[in-house]
This record gives sequence, C-alpha cells and structure tokens, in this order.
Amino acid sequence: SRKNNKQAPKIRSSITPGTVLILLAGRFRGKRVVCLKSLESGLLLVTGPYKVNGVPLRRVNQAYVIATSTQVDVSGVDVASFDDAYFARSSSGDGEGEEEFFEGDAAKPAIVSDQRKADQKKVDAAVLKAVDATPMMKGYLGAKFSLRKGDKPHKMAF
Repeated sequence: SRKNNKQAPKIRSSITPGTVLILLAGRFRGKRVVCLKSLESGLLLVTGPYKVNGVPLRRVNQAYVIATSTQVDVSGVDVASFDDAYFARSSSGDGEGEEEFFEGDAAKPAIVSDQRKADQKKVDAAVLKAVDATPMMKGYLGAKFSLRKGDKPHKMAF
C-alpha cells in the first residue's frame, strides 16, 4: 500500500506576514492586500483591510499574487483562530432538489455570518492601526494596480 502524505507547498521567500501583495485573478484582481499568514493547505490568509479597499479576509493561492517590497507591521494582529476549516463551506443542502429550486428565495441563509463580520472588524482594527502609522499607506492599499498596452519597460539608449 502506498502512503500519500500531502505536504503543503513551500511559500515563496518574498511572501511573509505583513507583505503587501497584488492579487492577479478573481473578483478582487488588481487590489493590494496585506498577507497575514500562510495556512496549512499552502494558501495565504489576506485582508484588504475591508474598510480601505473592500477585500475581506480570504484565502489566496500564492500563484495568483505578486509580492511587493512594501511591508506592514502585523505583529499585533491575532490570526491564530483562522485555519482552513474556518473557510470551509457549510454542507447544508447538498445540491438543491427540484422542489426547493422552484420554491423561490423564501428563506436563504445570510451570505456573510455575524461571526465573520465580527472577525473581520477585529482583524481590521489591528491592521488599520499599523496602516495608519505609515504615511500614505492607506492610499497605496486603496489604489488599484493595472498594466496597459504601453506600460512595458522602455529600453534605455546609451
């Protein structure tokens, strides 16, 4: 019998807690986020902070981020309670049946639970304290990153 020990991928050396990352894919592509920690699955726990640019606490694959040289001090942020199980979807209603589908939107559960909102506020308060301590950091995190056709680096003529 073969044993299959899944090991989490090695996190790039440029990505450490407090590094400002640029998201490259998904709903929040182009947004700058603060890395809080790496999870056991190899994904990164990041936050916007939500108040600054609208990015909530999320897990992100390191393949879809660019690490910048900018750092934010996140030593005062308590992220010990966040793991992969925290982000797991609830298994209520494994695939809707036909009757449930046609009943309509009678009683849909809340999209974001009160627990998630409270956790977001707690983490954001600590991160924002560090962001406000650095001049212009709030504006930097709020600015969107994008490249256009003419933005390629120019060749220097000597």
